[in-house]
Amino acid sequence: MSQTPRRSIAVIVVLCFSSLSASLMQSLVIPIQSDLPRLLSTSASTASWVITATLLGGGVAMPISGRLADMFGKKPVLVASAALMVIGSVICAVSDSVGPVLAGRVIQGMAMGYIPVAISMVREAAPPHLRNTAVAGVSATLGVGGALGLPLAAWIAQSHDWHILFVVASALALVMVVLTAVVVPASGGGAPGRVDVLGAIGLAIGLVAVLVGVSKGNDWGWLRPQTLGLVVGGVMVLLLWGWYELRRDQPLVDLRTSARRPVLLTNIAAVLVGFGMMAQSIVVPQLLQMPEAAGGMHQTILQAGLWMTPGGLMMVLFTPVSSRMLTTFGGRITMATGAGVLAVGYLVATFLMDAPWQLMVASGVICAGVGIGYAAMPTLILTNVPAKDSAASVGLNSLMRSIGTTVAGAVMAVVLTSQTVIVSPGLPPVPAQSAFQLCFVIGATAAAAGAIIVLFVPRGRPHQDPVAQTR
Repeated sequence: MSQTPRRSIAVIVVLCFSSLSASLMQSLVIPIQSDLPRLLSTSASTASWVITATLLGGGVAMPISGRLADMFGKKPVLVASAALMVIGSVICAVSDSVGPVLAGRVIQGMAMGYIPVAISMVREAAPPHLRNTAVAGVSATLGVGGALGLPLAAWIAQSHDWHILFVVASALALVMVVLTAVVVPASGGGAPGRVDVLGAIGLAIGLVAVLVGVSKGNDWGWLRPQTLGLVVGGVMVLLLWGWYELRRDQPLVDLRTSARRPVLLTNIAAVLVGFGMMAQSIVVPQLLQMPEAAGGMHQTILQAGLWMTPGGLMMVLFTPVSSRMLTTFGGRITMATGAGVLAVGYLVATFLMDAPWQLMVASGVICAGVGIGYAAMPTLILTNVPAKDSAASVGLNSLMRSIGTTVAGAVMAVVLTSQTVIVSPGLPPVPAQSAFQLCFVIGATAAAAGAIIVLFVPRGRPHQDPVAQTR
């Protein structure tokens, strides 16, 4: 992809902005979560699906969009993903009942397929001296969007009608569509095969079943038939799906490539780093908003979001640091370093729980580790897979991060409800400080395990630079 330096910079900026806009959908409705049953005239259990729906849409879309990009070109998939965000946002913006809002949130989640394709494309679009910085910047948006979206959504929700959240999302999505269509050049495509419809259906059924079971296990009960049925049934479907994919000449996901040691270990570490990223996003806001009598800081949702904003900015600020580390040490050492910093951040958090500024410092260290680790993941993947599978492989890696965040949500919910205290008679119990400390220890353990696993990724570059292969 031969372009002028100015055009390359424009492409990078558009891909970063659009990926950030897509990732904002993760935290868009968190500030109004407790009000959703009233706003949508439904039960609390049904309203909780408004958040889960986006997770499911993204989990299914990311690997599928990557494969479609390898087959038909990256630009059409990017434009289609941005268009899905427009459709989903508009549906939510004009709806007042739970059914249409759930449908809109699923479609918004499917727009997350934009991000892995953008990561794959930005490596081709960037000039050599900016390649690592560009990949790091787009990859970091997965964490930055969620962190920055919380205070923005809280401010909008507190100051305006909740529909404005989705009006803003619609406007961002329209900008995504226009900029992607006008600025981003055609790229990629030509991978052999047809669309594996049966493989896509099998992957969707298996993933949705497992993700729903894990995300709802704490609410439903982990040993209840519906939870076990979804998790076990989903795993069985995924095993059958894997058996089917291994017997196809042009599978939806090339499991043989994914089973190679560097790719497999990177994806396992991605689950653990994704776990670490989400753990602090769940635990720190709750600790900030808890009553002082229970050991919390009694902050509003908006105040809690603002205290966490510097963490999101740390991911942005560490983009050039990650780039320099990737150039100097390679993806393996960079990702292990990021996971190590993440673990240290959680250990620091266990001792800094007495004031909002202390949690802000701990979150900053944690987010710095996430930024470094997230930047290295796609580089490790792209240097270990053939160019024809680049977008699909990055999509699978993004799915692994998403699985890590889902598991983190389930584990943190179990821990926080297992150790509680009564603040005042007649009020529901709240998590004890020891529960928050245990969450931080679990986060540190997961991150440390990720650092150790990635160190077993073989040194060297088994495949030629995927950018060079396309030229």
